[in-house]
Order: sequence, then structure tokens, then C-alpha cells
Amino acid sequence: MTFQLISIVGSISANESIEDTSSLEANLHKVFTPMLKDVDAPLLNAHTLVTSKNVDQYSPWMDEVLFDQIKKGGYEMEIGRALDFPIHPYYFDATKSHFEETRILSDVGEIINYHGGRPFVELDKLDPLSGIKAAWNMRYAYAPDETETLRFIWRYRDMAKDKIERTLKMYGSILRYKHRHTVDPIPSLPNNPSNLYTALYLKVNHPQDIRNTQLLIHRAEDDAAPEQAWIYLNTQRRVKRLATGQKTDAFLGSDIMIEDFLGYNGRIRDMDWKFIAEKEMLLAMYAHNELLLDEATPDASGYAEIEFGGQGHCFPKVTWQLRKVYVIDAYPKDPSHPLSRRRFIIDAATFVPALTQIYDNSGKIWKLAIAAITHSDFHTPENKAWQGAITEGVTMIDLQARHCTTLHLKTQIANSPLKNKDFTTANLRQRGR
Repeated sequence: MTFQLISIVGSISANESIEDTSSLEANLHKVFTPMLKDVDAPLLNAHTLVTSKNVDQYSPWMDEVLFDQIKKGGYEMEIGRALDFPIHPYYFDATKSHFEETRILSDVGEIINYHGGRPFVELDKLDPLSGIKAAWNMRYAYAPDETETLRFIWRYRDMAKDKIERTLKMYGSILRYKHRHTVDPIPSLPNNPSNLYTALYLKVNHPQDIRNTQLLIHRAEDDAAPEQAWIYLNTQRRVKRLATGQKTDAFLGSDIMIEDFLGYNGRIRDMDWKFIAEKEMLLAMYAHNELLLDEATPDASGYAEIEFGGQGHCFPKVTWQLRKVYVIDAYPKDPSHPLSRRRFIIDAATFVPALTQIYDNSGKIWKLAIAAITHSDFHTPENKAWQGAITEGVTMIDLQARHCTTLHLKTQIANSPLKNKDFTTANLRQRGR
């Protein structure tokens, strides 16, 4: 496999006028860079601090669960400058070439004739399939085809006592097998007998008691295919296939389920998806290099983590900006599922699930997930070619237990090709020795 980021020569410049592009391209630019009616509201001036004293003024633009935390004094939010996040030009071109071909089989929500880019460029609340279309847009959102998280730190925090209980250090990687946009071979890897869409690998390096614990997840291209996940436990020294029910258990004692990974790591068909609203909301999207970063965490390259603050240090200390969002609800079809509903607040430009409300099986709010998302131009030099949104922090806050798990990620485009053999159960055994 030739490892080479595709050149962007000849792509549409961000400074090119709409008049110089086709009508289709102009409309797609509006999809990937939505206009905001409230962007110039004085309340949203950069460096404004939203606190318990003035948060009522911001309620029209705020997630209601987060609003409640600020109202109680648990967090203060800083408004940042408005940024248009880029979209890789080859993902844009794939959208332009293929979006009219993609369809939904309404009886099961199966997607057909998808060949790359964003499957559905327009969502209409009056369309009964808009919820499932949003789910597929989220599944096929742009990210580089091969990424590594060389520095992946999980911190378990007691929110009430403001105490770190446990720290895990991991390595992670993701390989996209199909619908590739940035790395040769495009559009698919040649050796894919299992018809995979993506594979995800995690390995714990610290602490010693769970060192070498590993997780492997295969996401099939066919949404009807059974979910495949395996775990290697260092205490047992064997690979174990995870049953479906275990994917909603707390992963390694954290506040996070395997089903929570990447926003939603389950089959689309296992949920009933409902489109709720299109609106403008504040999201944790910003320029990493313009923040006051954690001075205690620089690595050899000088990269430093974002900080977490607020009650229990459970909230990302980043700036927030106004974004167009889609609000989507997902209801598990399995009556034994521990959740009654997930509510996704999805950034309309990138289709990243930036906020997620999670409700227990009695219908009460249980958890709030917040993704901290940086513009790739303001991250590390090697990620300039990313051209998109990079999630570099996540918090999962258990509002009932007053506990949280914060994730700190330094993710980059892989320096060298990721290999198929690195995403096999044999690799779990080999690395676990």
C-alpha cells in the first residue's frame, strides 16, 4: 500500500467566490460552511464568560443539561472567536459525485448505493427518514483513513470530592477499510474478506494491574452483520469475544461504555432514529493553539493537553462558539437495553456528535458527554493535512453518581501505513505476551 496523502492541488479554494463555482458546488459549500443568523449577536462576543449569573441570557443557544450545570455554578463557559472548520476537498468531491445515488430502505433503515463523502446533504424535519439519514451521515463523517492516538489518557474523577481516582494511559488506532478519501489505496483496501468498514484497536500501557489489556472492534460495512469485538485481559492471557450485552457495561471501570465510543459505536438498525430540530447552539469547538493549555503536560514535541475545570475538573476548559446543529434522538429497540434514549447534538458542518445526553431506562437523565473539538489548522504541524475537526478531549459525566471520566487524546494521521495484521485477534495475543 502506498502511504501518501492525496494532493489538494486543483481543489476549490476557501477564498474562491461562489460566482466562480457551479450551482451544485455553491450549495455544497453552504452545507459544509453553514450561515448563522445569530453569529453577530453581542452576547456572543469572543472572551465573554457565561456564568451562573448571566446564563439565562444564553439559554436559546445552549444544551439544557449543560445549562443546568452552569446555572448551579458547576461550570463557567468562555465564548471564543468564530471559526469555519475545513472539510477535506476529496471528501467534498466525493459528496458532490455520489450524494444523489444514496438511498435508504425505509423498512430497516439500510443504506444503499453509498460510495463516499456525505451520504445525505440535506435533512428536512418533514422527511420521516431524516433521523436515520442523520445517523448515516454521522457514521460516514469525514476523518483521515488511518489515525493513531499515541497519547491517550483516561482520568477517572470523583466529581463531588474533586479527586482523580485512577489514570489510564493507552495507545489507540483506527483503520478505514472502505470509503477511503485521503490515503492510497482509494476507495478501499484490497484485502478485506470480512467486508469491514473500519477497525479500532486500543491497548493499555498503564497502570500495571491492567497493562496489555487490549480491545479490538470490527465495524462491518453491512449494518445487518453481527457486531464483532474482542478483549485481551492480561490477567487471563487469552482473547475473549465480547457479547452484545457487554458493550453497554462500564469499560474498565470508567463512566464510558463501548457503545459510547466515537459518539455511537453500535449498529444503526438497533436504534429508532428521530429528527428533533435544526438550530444554532454553542459547542466546544476552537483553535487548540490559541488556548491556555495545561503547562504540566507538554510532551517532547511541546504539545500540551487542554485543561479540564469546573466542578470536579469534569468540564473542558476550552472556548465555545455558535454552530448550526441537528438534534437527533435514538431509542434502543432492545427492551433490555440499559438506556431509554440518546440525544445527539451534531455539528451540521462536520457531523461530529459534539454533545450527547444519555437517559437511563427509567427515562431520567443519566450522563452528559461533551467532545472538545479543535480546528486541524491549529493543532500539531503534522496534522495540517488532516483538514477537518479533531476531537482531542472528551468528558463523560455521570450526573447521578457525581462522577466523570475525562479523555485526553493526541491523535494524528499515521506516520506509516497501518497494517491489516495489527487489527486481528492474533495480534492481540502477540502483543499481550
